[in-house]
Amino acid sequence: MIGTKPRIINPSGGAGFDVLKTLMWQWFSGVEGGCPHATVRRLCYNWGIALQHFPMSEPFVRLENVRFAYGERAILRDISLSIPRGKVVAIMGGSGCGKTTLLRLIGGQEKAVGGRVVVDGQDVAGLGREALYALRRRMGMLFQFGALFTGMTVFDNVAFPLREHTDLPPELIDDLVLMKLHAVGLRGAARLMPGELSGGMARRVALARTIALDPALLMYDEPFTGLDPISLGVIGQLIRRLNDALGASSVIVTHDIQESLQIVDYIYFISEGRVAAEGTPDEIRHTKDPFVHQFVHAEADGPVPFHYPAGDYGQALTGGRG
Repeated sequence: MIGTKPRIINPSGGAGFDVLKTLMWQWFSGVEGGCPHATVRRLCYNWGIALQHFPMSEPFVRLENVRFAYGERAILRDISLSIPRGKVVAIMGGSGCGKTTLLRLIGGQEKAVGGRVVVDGQDVAGLGREALYALRRRMGMLFQFGALFTGMTVFDNVAFPLREHTDLPPELIDDLVLMKLHAVGLRGAARLMPGELSGGMARRVALARTIALDPALLMYDEPFTGLDPISLGVIGQLIRRLNDALGASSVIVTHDIQESLQIVDYIYFISEGRVAAEGTPDEIRHTKDPFVHQFVHAEADGPVPFHYPAGDYGQALTGGRG
């Protein structure tokens, strides 16, 4: 056992990454720079060493001419995009255009019917069970509806991935969980049950669980839904700071245009299963593209229809089928 475990007395209002890195190398080695590399069940928090293994010029995620369908209903048609290492990328578009499906393809929950999904140089569709699970351990996923374990406390929800995938001692896990909860403003709610939380609070707990393992790839499915304006701003900046501190890659599926423009590096707009537009926040703000203009300014009239495709309305009202 290595000496006395250092205590976190007063973590900052941010994620406390400097404190965390110091804590980890002291606990594992007792000497500066001695943090071991990551194994299946031990985390490596020496980012300077870990990042040497990855060519920064190669995108962490790359989709090449990806096609996907549920049965005969085509969702994605020839999608190509990339998520660079160390960047935050937003994916936007109307409801039902395939944004969440993209995340499911990246995580290996679904397989493309055409094209390739490559994550950290690995073709996801070609991975076996063990290799896919190993890759997923380097991902963090904030689900659209939180997906908290209803029979666990807030604390245990956030601790769950640390207990499952690391050999860290309980005392250190306790500190890490409190740091994550502090970062999302809910350290005081650690002993509450999910049923005692508001929708926005549950979403923030889910975010704390998503970042528990400090993954290399962070995927956020509607992270701003249900948040009050103050929480929305804080969580948006936390996503940005977290990505920068870890050198991670992040992909955000969201409808929140204004918040996204403040924190992301690049934006893809999806429509009818294809990339309809893309660009940096500045390019998006000043574009004259009618699709992007309608979406950014929430206009009713434009190339994006409000109604889901259906048959003739008049015929449906007079006995036909819509």
